Amino acid sequence: MVRVGVVGVGYLGQHHARVYSELPGVELVGVVDINRERAREVARRYSTTPFFDYRDLFGKVDAVSIVVPTVLHRDIAAHFIEEGINILIEKPVTTTLEEAKELMEMAARKNVILQVGHIERFNSAVMELAKIVDNPIFIECCRMGPYVNRNTDVGVVLDLMIHDIDIVMSIVKS
Repeated sequence: MVRVGVVGVGYLGQHHARVYSELPGVELVGVVDINRERAREVARRYSTTPFFDYRDLFGKVDAVSIVVPTVLHRDIAAHFIEEGINILIEKPVTTTLEEAKELMEMAARKNVILQVGHIERFNSAVMELAKIVDNPIFIECCRMGPYVNRNTDVGVVLDLMIHDIDIVMSIVKS
């Protein structure tokens, strides 16, 4: 049984909690949010424990999803790495390249998995496209979908275009 926790149960974090609660072989140990009411509600919904400080998960979990504003990623992830806890972190991994490199080096030293949540490469349409596209010379990306007015702490490149870049990189096997 893999013991997991979710740090940050806003919109995306609630999806992480739901998926973990449905996975066989996974125990959702707890959810963390500074909004105590939201933490309690999400914990109740998925039959787990609410926490209000991410450090309360130390010693209780094998892995954690970090789904908080990007500006908090580096510090929270560094603490989990130091505790030897594997991490799935929402994109972008950090606000700067230097912070991202620092986390990668820390994770390598501690033998901790640090995985960024690039989900679009697993979209069935993208996976099928990758099978039929061979050595493309030119790729144009157009995002087709409804506009969702959402609060984000990063610009459009790191929030949305990062998915397009990841799709292209997976198609060209780079």
